[in-house]
Amino acid sequence: MKMSVGDRVEPFTLPYEAGQTIDLADHLGRERIVLLFFPFAFTSVCTAEFCRIRDDWSAFDALHAVVLGISVDSPFVTSRFRAAENIPFPILSDFNRTVTGEWGVLYDDFHGFHGVAKRAAFVIGTDGKVAYTWVTEDAGVEPDYAELLNAVENAC
Repeated sequence: MKMSVGDRVEPFTLPYEAGQTIDLADHLGRERIVLLFFPFAFTSVCTAEFCRIRDDWSAFDALHAVVLGISVDSPFVTSRFRAAENIPFPILSDFNRTVTGEWGVLYDDFHGFHGVAKRAAFVIGTDGKVAYTWVTEDAGVEPDYAELLNAVENAC
C-alpha cells in the first residue's frame, strides 16, 4: 500500500541500534515527524542526503521536527553510518522490510537486489496524518530540501 497525503499513520517500532528501538507511537499525534527512506547506508547519494539534513539540522530543530531515517540495512550498519557521518537523528533498520513494504517504498529490483527501500520523504503532522509525500524511482535524485522544510513547517 502506498501512503498518500491525508492517510492516518499507524505506529511502528524499529531498531536503531542493536537492542534499542524507536516506537513511532511515542511521537505520533504530538509532534511533526519526517521519515526519510533510503536505499543503502554508505552509498554516495544516501551519504549526501543525510549529510545535507545534518548540515541543515538547525532548521529542522527549530521546527521541533522528529526526523527518522529508515533503511533495510541491519541496525549494525545504520548505527555505524550514523556515527561515521555524525547524523543527529536516529536511523532505523527495517531489515525485515515491514514498514517499507507497508508504506509502498520498496523496489522490486534495484540493480539485482530485491526489497531495497526507495528514496522517499514523508511528513506526518501533529494530527497523525501524512501531510507530504515524495517518492522517487531514481535513487540518484535527492529530495527538494526547501520543499521538505516547507512541508514540515506547514504540517498541522
